[in-house]
Amino acid sequence: MINKIVAIQGNHPSKLNSETDTSVFLAHEIQSKNYKIFYYDPKDLSVINSKVIASGFFIKFNYKDKKFFKILKKQKLNLTKCKFILIRQDPPFNLEYISATYILDTIKDKVKILNNPTSIRNVSEKLYSARYQKFMPSTIFTQNISEIKNFFKIHKKVIIKPIHSYGGNDIHLLNKFNSKLINQFIKRHDHIMCQKFLPKISKGDKRVFLINGQVCGAISRVPKHGSFLSNMSKGAKPINVQLTKTEHKISKLIAKDLKKENIFFAGIDFIDQKLNGDINVTSPTGLKTLYDLSGVNLAKIFWKELKA
Repeated sequence: MINKIVAIQGNHPSKLNSETDTSVFLAHEIQSKNYKIFYYDPKDLSVINSKVIASGFFIKFNYKDKKFFKILKKQKLNLTKCKFILIRQDPPFNLEYISATYILDTIKDKVKILNNPTSIRNVSEKLYSARYQKFMPSTIFTQNISEIKNFFKIHKKVIIKPIHSYGGNDIHLLNKFNSKLINQFIKRHDHIMCQKFLPKISKGDKRVFLINGQVCGAISRVPKHGSFLSNMSKGAKPINVQLTKTEHKISKLIAKDLKKENIFFAGIDFIDQKLNGDINVTSPTGLKTLYDLSGVNLAKIFWKELKA
């Protein structure tokens, strides 16, 4: 009998906002089915005598308490003792992230890991969208300054963003070509994504939740006044929303493709019915917000689909 343990590889709970955090929401749901939650940071992952060991703690979540978590017991755990492992730390998708996926690769046949560590490595959150460019605003991925200059000449207003960042960090809207800024940006981030600016972002984007190859729901996030960033961490306001036929059709196609790639849970974003090119597979968020807005509990669907 496998222990009823779910391990979460994530940022320390004290850094999380319980009102919006998806990891806490998923943990809280499976806890109600008598599963124990074991929490560890990726830096506390080791391979000792061919075993994958994490130094972490058992934890209990409770939304009713002011401090929403209680650390029950610190210990080292052989991760093959778990029923599931959730990879939930924030990017950046850096070498530490990649090393953690290599370590977890060694036990993925013994314990169900979500999302699959090999798949996370293969499905680059921005570059994967290159295969869906017909559904996107005009976009290039490059570190060639003359390609960016040509792109800018055509589109006049351009968004530039790093390929391996997250949460609306390091995103710039360029109204004029600034070679100094772009050169510094490339120096820091290597390949970058340049995209034609869509002014309708001021009305909000749509975040779509994909679970096990199915389109399960969506929320909209409206940037605060004067901003073009729709991330809630950047002050955007979430609202309830329905998908258009076009958005649903594209979402369904991507959901099917991601399932083939062994991606169980993902989030994709639309602006003005166009895919914005962020295919969130490392640590998708928004489930708690959807629940608060609509009463739809996708954490139940998540665990049901896993046959927990």
